[in-house]
Amino acid sequence: MKRDIEIAQEARMLPIAEIAHKMGLGEDDIEFYGKYKAKVSLEVLDKVKDKPDAKYIVVTAITPTPLGEGKTVTTIGLGQALNRIGKKAINCIRQPSLGPVFGIKGGAAGGGYSQCVPMEDFNLHFTGDTHAVTLAHNLAAAFLDASIMHGNPLDVDPFTVTWPRVVDVSDRALRQIIVGLGGKENGIPRETGFDIAVASECMAILALAISLKDLRERLGRVVLGYSREGKPVTAEDLRVAGSMAVLMKDALKPNIIQTLENSPVFVHAGPFANIAHGNNSILADKMAVKMADYVVTEAGFGADIGAEKMFNIKCRYSGLKVNAAVLVCTVRALKMHGGAFRVVPGRPLDPKVVAKENYEALAIGCENLQKQIENVLMHGVPVVVAINKFDTDKDAEIDFIRKKAMEFGASDAVLSEVWAKGGAGGEDLARAIIKATDTPNDFHHLYPLDMPIKEKIETIATKVYGADGVEYLPDAERQIKLYTKLGFDKLPVCMAKTHLSLSHDPKIKGRPRGFTVPIREVRASVGAGFLYPLLGEMRTLPGLPSDPAGAHIDLDEQGRVVGLF
Repeated sequence: MKRDIEIAQEARMLPIAEIAHKMGLGEDDIEFYGKYKAKVSLEVLDKVKDKPDAKYIVVTAITPTPLGEGKTVTTIGLGQALNRIGKKAINCIRQPSLGPVFGIKGGAAGGGYSQCVPMEDFNLHFTGDTHAVTLAHNLAAAFLDASIMHGNPLDVDPFTVTWPRVVDVSDRALRQIIVGLGGKENGIPRETGFDIAVASECMAILALAISLKDLRERLGRVVLGYSREGKPVTAEDLRVAGSMAVLMKDALKPNIIQTLENSPVFVHAGPFANIAHGNNSILADKMAVKMADYVVTEAGFGADIGAEKMFNIKCRYSGLKVNAAVLVCTVRALKMHGGAFRVVPGRPLDPKVVAKENYEALAIGCENLQKQIENVLMHGVPVVVAINKFDTDKDAEIDFIRKKAMEFGASDAVLSEVWAKGGAGGEDLARAIIKATDTPNDFHHLYPLDMPIKEKIETIATKVYGADGVEYLPDAERQIKLYTKLGFDKLPVCMAKTHLSLSHDPKIKGRPRGFTVPIREVRASVGAGFLYPLLGEMRTLPGLPSDPAGAHIDLDEQGRVVGLF
């Protein structure tokens, strides 16, 4: 079969004005970024506010392998399939980080015949939203260091600065650095570092803000460090919040493109799910639910991460209620969780090992599927399991997983062939999810906001991850006391942990039991509106592998991008 980029480059795209028309938008409602992508005016929210809400569907997954198991493929394919069977559906997804694009994972537009296009634009600079986030974030960092150098009028304690720089490249050498070297004209020397740009609180704010006014207020509340008296020093205190808002005002407008089958796709914001809350923007979803019968969005990584954060952070701030979830799994990933083989980032799998039938490993691996189904059901949301098909899968293996999923409480378990067949390969999944959205729903949050910080953390760790308990390291204990004193304890919790295990340890596969979660530290994203504990050795800036994906990306003689997944 052709490579993803070859399929994308052969696509017959419609002008974005025609896609907007399908959504009920006129040319006055959009701002063109070339022929095939556009931003949607924020005034559209007022235009559509009285229309009924669509059914709201989230696509999540079991704990994935480092190779990814087709969650975006399934998300786009389900949107295409719903439109094929006569429903009006819109996809809502995140913009990818350039770190993974040039690192291990490659492109993030879907795959095969279930993609959004233009694929190169989507995976690269797109409309510049991530660049705007990076500039706004780093401007605040520059203001902070300048203020400390120019007499330190806010009496900032340099040892309490929590605001690093950001860059959208996987560059491990920048994780810990010293700035201000070279004499007093270059600032005050201090230790700091870089995070990946999509882990910036500015990106989380972009995804959670509901208006320009809300964006400006959230940016003003961002805490950059603390004074020697223990008072939070905010972007408002530094007088930089206004400039940050100016840099991000156009980025706040959601972007629209299309699938290979010319159905609409909102692409907006890109917070990482293992570090931040891992969902596309509230604004895109609030627009989409007024323009369609069904909205299919995606939450990052497994249901223990992106879906949990969607239910307890994104839905809490948006007021939207999830009607049903799709939980993606693969034979390959379940065998891995059962110990049949290891998956090493950047290293190809032996197809013979992957193809070998191993029902003992599959049964053990299905325990991960069981726990992730439980994680969705505990929020009152019905779940349909989508078995994303690979060429090496056997019918008997698929039947085995289907029966297990139904035993575990799934509303249905359906074979998905959208990678190879596009929307036509997802029609059974579309019908199953329609049925699930028509069933009674008891959607609810996992914890109340007035619960103490430690109880929120422990609720997620024990109920969602299956841990026996939680251990707090000294930094975390100190920070929890400080945040409680400052009144930040009423914020929801956004756990930062590995996406490769239900536990904090990426080496532990399947359904871990008998473990304790170590909380290394707790950081406050007050502007975004959540606290994020760091579980174990959690990295906030990835590194490149020995053979980065970017080494295979180039331009051909015609100037076309090649090698992009």
